[in-house]
Amino acid sequence: MINTLYLPGFRFLPTRLNRRIKANAHEVEELLRGIVGKRERTMKEGRASNDDLLGLLMESNVAETKQAGNSRPIMTMGDIIGELKLFYFAGMDTTAVLLTWTMVVLSMHPEWQHRARDEVLRVFGNNNQPDLDGIHQLKIVTMILYEVLRLYPPVVQLDRQTHKEIELGGVTYPPGVILSLPIVFIHHDKDVWGDDAGEFRPERFADGISRASKDSPAFFPFGWGPRICVGQNFALVEAKMALSSILQHFSFGLSPSYTHAPFPVSTLQPEHGAQIMLKKL
Repeated sequence: MINTLYLPGFRFLPTRLNRRIKANAHEVEELLRGIVGKRERTMKEGRASNDDLLGLLMESNVAETKQAGNSRPIMTMGDIIGELKLFYFAGMDTTAVLLTWTMVVLSMHPEWQHRARDEVLRVFGNNNQPDLDGIHQLKIVTMILYEVLRLYPPVVQLDRQTHKEIELGGVTYPPGVILSLPIVFIHHDKDVWGDDAGEFRPERFADGISRASKDSPAFFPFGWGPRICVGQNFALVEAKMALSSILQHFSFGLSPSYTHAPFPVSTLQPEHGAQIMLKKL
């Protein structure tokens, strides 16, 4: 699922989707610029509590700038906006997409929905709020989430740029080359996952991630190596808690109007929405 709207040598093609993406990105940046500017003014006036992510980020920027003896901030306004956008999409959008696909898949495979609910009720009961200790006991739920992340990774492709000459696979790349890693293709590769690579089979993760595929690493919805997502553990805990609460109180299935059409925008989303019918237990 490579986005063919962006071609080598072209920064932007004025398609309808690209214009919409560009307009949304501009609106988000302007909103964040206003929020950061307001916080800067309150910090200068000594009225900011700085007890949230933005405050901590800006306080750290001020402290490190003073320590380095720089006249200009180490992190520019653009850097701060970029970090806030990253935390928003990494911390909210990706987890929301994961939960959406999980409910879609469990609607398609009610036997796994029943198995997951039985496990959740065994660990938490009908009314107890899911907690961290119980979350770590959810083996079936974990297998399901891993398999959903394999089939529908929120981020379908990772890009890396070489900063110096490097050799990979017998090919030497100069600095400035962008290398793309198509996560969704590797997650569906039959040579790696077997002939059933396109099927929903959570049991492949019964013995953990390392034994789920023929090659390791072949499962990296959160990236890999030194730049792996720092929020992966939090995202999985958050998803497990949310899914456990849903399973405790509802059964669910797909509406007849649902059309299965995974589509990559900023993340892999249902192009026509996910119409899911919930029934209170």
